[in-house]
Amino acid sequence: MRRKSSGSSDRQEPWFGEGKAPAGRDDELRATRDDPPPRKTSPKKPAAKNARRSRKHRSWIGRLFYWSFVLAVWGMIGAAGVFAYYSTKLPPIDQLAIPKRPPNISILGSNGVLLTNRGDSGGAAVHLNELPPYLPNAFVAIEDRRFYSHFGIDPVGIARAIFRDLTGHGGLQGGSTLTQQLAKNLFLTQERTLSRKVEEAILALWLEHKYTKSQILELYLNRVYFGSGAFGVEAAAQKYFGHSARDVTLAESAMLAGLMKAPTRLAPNHNLHAATDRAAIVVAAMAQQHLISEAMAQVALAQNVHVVQDKSGSGVNYAADYVMDALSDQISSITQDIVVDTTINPNLQHIAETTLEANVAKVGAKLHISQGAMVAMKPDGSIVSLVGGVSYADSQFNRAVSAKRQPGSSFKPFVYLTAIEGGLTPDTYRKDAPINVRGWKPSDFEKHFEGDVTLRHALAQSINTVSVRLALEFGPRAVIQTAHRLGILSQLQPNASIALGTSEVTPLELVSAYAPFANGGIAVLPHIIKDVHTTDGKVLYRFKGADLGRVVAPQNVAMMNDMMTQVVRAGTARRAQLPAWQIAGKTGTSQNFHDAWFIGYSSQLITGVWVGNDDNSPMRGVTGGSLPALIWHNYMQAALQNVPPTQLPYGIWAGNGQTNPPGDAIDPPDDMTDASQAAAKFVPHAPTQPGAPLTINHAGASARQDNGEDVNSLSNKDRNLLDRLLGN
Repeated sequence: MRRKSSGSSDRQEPWFGEGKAPAGRDDELRATRDDPPPRKTSPKKPAAKNARRSRKHRSWIGRLFYWSFVLAVWGMIGAAGVFAYYSTKLPPIDQLAIPKRPPNISILGSNGVLLTNRGDSGGAAVHLNELPPYLPNAFVAIEDRRFYSHFGIDPVGIARAIFRDLTGHGGLQGGSTLTQQLAKNLFLTQERTLSRKVEEAILALWLEHKYTKSQILELYLNRVYFGSGAFGVEAAAQKYFGHSARDVTLAESAMLAGLMKAPTRLAPNHNLHAATDRAAIVVAAMAQQHLISEAMAQVALAQNVHVVQDKSGSGVNYAADYVMDALSDQISSITQDIVVDTTINPNLQHIAETTLEANVAKVGAKLHISQGAMVAMKPDGSIVSLVGGVSYADSQFNRAVSAKRQPGSSFKPFVYLTAIEGGLTPDTYRKDAPINVRGWKPSDFEKHFEGDVTLRHALAQSINTVSVRLALEFGPRAVIQTAHRLGILSQLQPNASIALGTSEVTPLELVSAYAPFANGGIAVLPHIIKDVHTTDGKVLYRFKGADLGRVVAPQNVAMMNDMMTQVVRAGTARRAQLPAWQIAGKTGTSQNFHDAWFIGYSSQLITGVWVGNDDNSPMRGVTGGSLPALIWHNYMQAALQNVPPTQLPYGIWAGNGQTNPPGDAIDPPDDMTDASQAAAKFVPHAPTQPGAPLTINHAGASARQDNGEDVNSLSNKDRNLLDRLLGN
């Protein structure tokens, strides 16, 4: 029975395939035996479940964002707190200022070429616009490629550095911008701690706020350390390449920038291979950042950088030391970079250094010579070269200006000048005969006496007895006055042995005291500084000359030159001869060969050479006429190579055709106890009898001063050895 639906009149009854299908049914909808069985499918997730899952996902993202924001806020608060804490340890910002850079002293030669720098900075400051553009760009490329876009700090780099510090993985490395590196160099120590890193960041922010990028980069280039004692790019360029940073090539610039990674390890004067490899990385970085073209990079990579020899041990430092001593007398305080123009000729300075070092090295071991000194000056007193030892690296003691040694017979010209001023001439006779001064019996080593000789011959052959006779005849005090008048500053002892140079002097004062013989009789003030000025040209000091006046009469200059040219022509200094030049001078050898000297001069240059040992131990037969004369000759030959020969002032004394006859000897009173007192009562130029010995029993001479002179004092064995060693 069918029940009629109350809600619809078209209700279809179910039909199972038997009989006639109900109205509206399609019999095609019925299943047949050929139809496949229905597949079982997973029931679809309910829409409500999907919605819940979506809501959970959105909630997780929201919570992540929220807590990230919270952590970021707290991180910023924490960072601000850390900054605030460490800021209290720094000076107030309104009081913060760039510390003054230690002043640099640039010492220039007479031709304007830099000899060396002195001062704690190690080099002069340079402006950014004076440098080739690729030099600062090299530092930006390798050290801080985002330099022009950041605000002083690279947050990613700082985070990486802090993480490494906290985890102990290699300490603070990387992350420092150029500004931070500058802050560290200006204000902080080199310690590698978190606190220093924070302070560095604070100061970097202040620098970026206070200065432009160009100013920061300029400060950086002038303050950072480049290894080998060089602070600042100018000092580094001078030390490694021998020229100014203004003139560096691209390859040299890359090498300088590469030093920032490890200045000591990569210093090109110690590890050129590593420095070159690092420079190649810098060049590649510059090309990658389009700071240079590929062509420029290829040229730079193909270029061999020439590294100059380190000048820290160069002999020019002896001259620089003397410059600094003289500078302290002229400038009370140095508060800014200054330039000192000197009288030093760089070429002659180099010749002096190499000549002295090479000659002492050649024969030093065999002849027991360890040291030497040289001074050369123009007749006006301007020093052109000064060498205070054979190796500045081994010993900084400046023997040229500070070592007081016995000059030996090189002091005799002051004795002879005293006699000339007393009325004698080069043709005056005095006796080479035994003399006894309170038990002291000066003589030459071969104990040979020539009898009556002229003063010319006596000085040329450096006969000791004649020099002693002259000193006693005119008085040791008169000899001392003559020496002081010409330029000797050291205290001299007024005794008979002054005639043989027993009172100690320095090479510099001895050379300056010979200047009147070379310039016509004018005393000079030895000087090495021409002027001092700031880098912007303000003159702080200028040498105006010193009019010390005439100290030797022209005729007496001519007579002294007469005698001292004979020393070189036919006397003890024959090794010093220079073709075409009129050369004069005097050798000197102290007792037992402790010191050997030659002071010689032309009309253009006066040069003095000393060799010996610091411990005053004797050399093996070295005399003033041997090694010192040879060194002098080699130096002067090079120094005067392109100078037209000129005669000495007033020429050579021609004589008046008359000679003083020999006279009688005088014995001083027995009650005289000092040679100078005895000499004071002598009648000058009294006649002496030929062949009569002069005996003075009361004199203040030192018995140890029995110095011989030059080749005549050598045994044949030592003389032959010396000749072989010197190449004769």
